[in-house]
Amino acid sequence: MNQTTTLGNSTLNINRIGLGCMGMSEFYGVFDENESIKTLHKALDLGVNFFDTADMYGWGANEKLIGRAFKDKWSQVVIATKFAVVRGKNGEWLGLNGQPEYIQQACEQSLTHLGVEAIDLYYMHRQAADVEIEEIVGAMSDLVKQGKVKYLGLSEVNAETIRRAHKVHPISAIQSEYSLWSREPEQEVFEVCKELGITFVAYSPLGRGFLTGAYKSRDDFEAGDFRLSNPRFTEEAIKENIQFVEVIEELAKEKGVTKAQIALNWILCQNDEITAIPGTRKIHRLQENLGAYQVILSQSDLDHIDASIPKITIGSRY
Repeated sequence: MNQTTTLGNSTLNINRIGLGCMGMSEFYGVFDENESIKTLHKALDLGVNFFDTADMYGWGANEKLIGRAFKDKWSQVVIATKFAVVRGKNGEWLGLNGQPEYIQQACEQSLTHLGVEAIDLYYMHRQAADVEIEEIVGAMSDLVKQGKVKYLGLSEVNAETIRRAHKVHPISAIQSEYSLWSREPEQEVFEVCKELGITFVAYSPLGRGFLTGAYKSRDDFEAGDFRLSNPRFTEEAIKENIQFVEVIEELAKEKGVTKAQIALNWILCQNDEITAIPGTRKIHRLQENLGAYQVILSQSDLDHIDASIPKITIGSRY
């Protein structure tokens, strides 16, 4: 049974557990596009309609993959993509761009890659330091007027930036990392989202896979996996952070569910508007993640989690 919510300041209905597509084209070791397409199709069959990509994932390859998978199926899909992180022809990192003319070009390219006439939810992926948020959102608003974008979102921004942006054009979604080991949005962002009617979208809700218990040492990762360069995945950090997994595991055993299902359901319990976009390339993981809807966490379960998990995560997010 899918739970849905209305995307903030919009008429779109989206799943509270969507699908993050980044790992289908880069970052998390070897990937197989045929397997990914089967997973995308299975997600539709299971009633998932909310899919998240970005122009920098695989420097265009991820949007093209989704375009192939959903050709003739777009009526069932709410697609979110992002701009601002610039990559070169060979994937090299070229920094952030928030210039209005670049935003227009980036949108045109995403439309071409996806093969759609309009993007449902268009995010600023990160804010370029040399352009004010009002100018960036003004350029994004122009895309709405042109009919190329339906609704606007921002990723990894603070409460003040959200307020300033929302004055220029209604913001529908704020996307930030949020999970049992990344709780920074609780400090201010949740409050401003509630006040302005904005949906909060949690990416990496399973702590980049760590909270599932699948990674107990650096040897568990494939060579070239992005996480090996991440401060939370040093051998020392893994040894300390495993305490998060132990708390989840205890509850999962008690309820006869998986650790991923506990971690995802905990997010859904935080407020009614949150939606999460766990990423996966595999059908069995997709099905497991959607099983989180069936988990019931009581107030005492939630209190126990809060009291038991470490107050500090070892290692910064990036």
